[in-house]
Amino acid sequence: MIKEIVLPDLGEGIDGAEVSEVPVSIGDRVGHDDTILVLESDKASMEIPAETTGSIVEILVTAGDELKTGHLLMKIEVSDENQGDISQSKENIEDVKLEQEKQTHRPVPVPAEAIQKLDQGDNIATGIFASPGVRRLSRELNIDLKIIKGTGQKGRITKDDLNGYIKLQMAMSSGLSLLPKQEIDFSTWGDVESRKLTRIQKITGERLQVAWQSIPHVTQFDEADITDLDVFRKELKLEGIEKGIKITFLPFIMKAVAIVLKEMPEFNSSLDFSNQNLVLKNYYHLGVAVDTPNGLTVPVIKDVNQKTIFELSETLTDLSTRARDKKLKPDEMKGGTFTISSLGGIGGTGFSPIVNPPEVAIMGVSRSKWKPVYDKKLGEFLPRFIMPFSLSYDHRVIDGAAAATFTSRLAKIFSDVSNFKG
Repeated sequence: MIKEIVLPDLGEGIDGAEVSEVPVSIGDRVGHDDTILVLESDKASMEIPAETTGSIVEILVTAGDELKTGHLLMKIEVSDENQGDISQSKENIEDVKLEQEKQTHRPVPVPAEAIQKLDQGDNIATGIFASPGVRRLSRELNIDLKIIKGTGQKGRITKDDLNGYIKLQMAMSSGLSLLPKQEIDFSTWGDVESRKLTRIQKITGERLQVAWQSIPHVTQFDEADITDLDVFRKELKLEGIEKGIKITFLPFIMKAVAIVLKEMPEFNSSLDFSNQNLVLKNYYHLGVAVDTPNGLTVPVIKDVNQKTIFELSETLTDLSTRARDKKLKPDEMKGGTFTISSLGGIGGTGFSPIVNPPEVAIMGVSRSKWKPVYDKKLGEFLPRFIMPFSLSYDHRVIDGAAAATFTSRLAKIFSDVSNFKG
């Protein structure tokens, strides 16, 4: 039996992805979890598994193709050992094939408007050089490629050229003053070197720019006394060594955030497509920003409120490692309700993270350090381990009073070790 492999849903906010590698060939035998395709999306490089056992009989994509959810990737002849899992009978399969043949030979009417657009966009005689993906997008948006200057080889119009034109038009229509950048020869003043941005860096940058421009950001800064919690973490760290589990402070942060999100559900929400309704989520899936050689990725840890510190540590270590090795699956980067960006292991006293839409808030963590804190009861200063953190939020959904309440409550949870036991 022939099984068709289609591109799955890649996650919230990811409209498509580019094929970066096709590691299999026609005739290759693959297993259920073997990689048949490597994609570059806006969040990470990801591998698409075969999801069945059999032999590749047809490959319908090549490196550089732009794909969208549902795109047919390959056809695999399923092995005999999988036949028991297939409920559809041969008779039903023949019926499906017969119906497909009927649909294939059935003439499909093409609107005159579509033919006119095809003629305008795809006529080689016009001297316009662009990929099929660029031509298709220009037709969908009714953009005449003749007015766009191509920067590719031999004047070819690239996807970046088209996106740049679209951004410029959007900025002009919204009243923003966004002028094209002028080319500068920086070598005039000294030695330089050019390094190409990775696809993840470019698309992440575009998404962050859109998020910054479309979301009214406000950042609340606070700090938490984690002296007692740090002692407890070191106790668990010794226990973790025996179990082969690395215990960092991040799982404690995740646990504390999940507690506050449950108490203040507006921080665990999203605006709907109309921006008129707030969708409150009764699940707590936290995205954690991970720095990789190819750029920033945000794997999502599901059901944080239901996991222990040891379980969160194992999951976090696994996802972080696979993120750096470009082994994350599409499902592991979607469904997040709140994001944590921790720079505590690097340094800094505070920063303003950008909200990751469609979420409405994000937490930034900086390096903890010892500070003298005055104890009113003892009447003296005592050394305490203090963690600075920040909360950026969408001011359309959250006001300043709620944000201050959130950070104050979070600081209080960090001060009570009992919140992290069990």
